[in-house]
Amino acid sequence: MGGYRDQGLGEAGAIDYGDRHFTCFQFDYDWRLNIVESAKALEKFIQEKTRYVREETRARYGIERETVQFDIVAHSMGGLVARYFLRYGSADLPQDGTIPLPTWAGAPYIENIIMIGTPNGGSLDSLQNLIEGYRPSFLYSRYSPAVIGTFISLYQMLPRKRHHSLLRSPGQEIADPFDVKLWENNGWGLADPKEGNNLEKILPKVENPDERRRMALTCLPRVLGQTRQFTKAMDVPAKSPENVHLFLVAGDAVSTKKTARINPNGSIEIVAFGHGDGVVLRSSAMLDERQDLTAFDRLISPINWSQMLFLFSDHLGLTKDHVFIDNILYFLLERLRNGLIKVDQSGVS
Repeated sequence: MGGYRDQGLGEAGAIDYGDRHFTCFQFDYDWRLNIVESAKALEKFIQEKTRYVREETRARYGIERETVQFDIVAHSMGGLVARYFLRYGSADLPQDGTIPLPTWAGAPYIENIIMIGTPNGGSLDSLQNLIEGYRPSFLYSRYSPAVIGTFISLYQMLPRKRHHSLLRSPGQEIADPFDVKLWENNGWGLADPKEGNNLEKILPKVENPDERRRMALTCLPRVLGQTRQFTKAMDVPAKSPENVHLFLVAGDAVSTKKTARINPNGSIEIVAFGHGDGVVLRSSAMLDERQDLTAFDRLISPINWSQMLFLFSDHLGLTKDHVFIDNILYFLLERLRNGLIKVDQSGVS
């Protein structure tokens, strides 16, 4: 389709492409790890495939191809991995906790990024999973809050305080999801006193239960601090290089968790819903910073989007939607080179 042929399917013999199956690659990553680590793995993967494409082009056509750029199609968290790589390459965040400015180290490797249902502004589902645990379906075992609490990437998809996603009860004061005291006082995740048995499974060599809990409580502020730094680095308003085009595919017709309230017993309760794909709000996917949608006639976002497509599909159904399938090649091969979205970055803090 459009000249894209999946290398994995071709080499496995699932589809016979003849000798032309070196134009599309699948990047697998461990979704539990720090997104920065996944971005490092993405850089190695792209460099490896760059060499491969050059060698294949030379061998098949006798052409020396100096420039090789990739189109990235990424669903959900994959869009965050691609966007971090674009902004910072494989660089770690500063050890002193400061917020770097984008270097666009990944830009030489990329022409287009299509982000599908990406939680650029976070998701309340991540907060709920960290607090309550997670079970993918009735066929799978449940991940306990202690186990989920070791998955750094889930913290990196927490909603931002400035988007008013979490309220304290009864005063309705806005709470900060990255505040370690909030987690400790409410017994959330790694700070849950009922997670002793699960901590024992995670730390089998630590015999003393008090020591296991101390280690968990020591881990929590470090993770939340790193997460705050990560989200701020991702939210720095910056115009991407002109050679890179950012496309968004998002759902906006499925009821999606928008606001949660903290109950007196420490549990959270969803009290408001908004437009989205059932997991990611429309506003989160766009990283829309408008507080009053009637006050501005254009999007305010730290991301300078090239184009957007909104669908009546849920989070997992976006990539199967016929409208998406019908438009993806247009995004990659036929669309106008000039950006179509007016984005105001001056109002982002």
